[in-house]
Amino acid sequence: MAKTVLVTGASSGIGRATAIYLARNGYNVYGAARRRDKLQELAGYGVKPVELDVTREESIFNCVKEITELSGGVDVLVNSAGLGSYGALEDVPMDEAKNQLEINLFGAARLMQLVLPQMRKNGYGKIINISSVGGKVGMPMGAWYHASKFAIEGLSDSLRNEVRRFGVDVIVIEPGGTRSEMTAIGAGDLMRVSGNTDYRNLSASVSKMYATMEKNAVEPVVIAKLIRKGIEAKCPQTRYAGGTMAKPMLFLRKILSDRMFDKMLMSQIR
Repeated sequence: MAKTVLVTGASSGIGRATAIYLARNGYNVYGAARRRDKLQELAGYGVKPVELDVTREESIFNCVKEITELSGGVDVLVNSAGLGSYGALEDVPMDEAKNQLEINLFGAARLMQLVLPQMRKNGYGKIINISSVGGKVGMPMGAWYHASKFAIEGLSDSLRNEVRRFGVDVIVIEPGGTRSEMTAIGAGDLMRVSGNTDYRNLSASVSKMYATMEKNAVEPVVIAKLIRKGIEAKCPQTRYAGGTMAKPMLFLRKILSDRMFDKMLMSQIR
């Protein structure tokens, strides 16, 4: 019997590519997002659309309830819903910072809480959390985004050792440069928030760097294939990295001191 997968953030980017790729490879896939028009497009690929706003408790609860009633529960949860909003820490309004954490961290955590009871009962489950190279590397002008991704990494490490005894695997995916509308949205937010402050020059340099990264980014299906690899592995890795510059950046972060890494990083931002 086909495993049932819930993919959040399925209206675009990695979430959309993953929902379609898994559906084409025999999984019973529910693609969840807020944008109804984008969700309906997924039906043509064999993905079952379901509305979900990860910032609203009622929406999260109803999403899991609907899938449980239709398919008996969620076997695989792919937490792909995300927001990449940028700006200098000094400039970002706290309501925007809190919204980023609601989407990237707390919404994902609430979904985990709701799917785990059935996974434990079944003695099987896969929780796939989409982090980023930015879950290990902190770029200037992205403090709240990186805070959310560092947090999802730590949460995943803790949860992995809580639930492995029940047959549930927790896997972190760390994409590097991956083609997505989120990059353009983040660059727009950066210039809106800090483009006219004392951080204007750094904002322009970081925005330019992201534009260059977008040109060299891989298609999101590359990350979808990593996710499938983790789902189907009998003993999956705790982390999978892929996308432009992902592995080199993670390697350098591991071997260099903080100051050496900072120097290397800032040399790329001109």
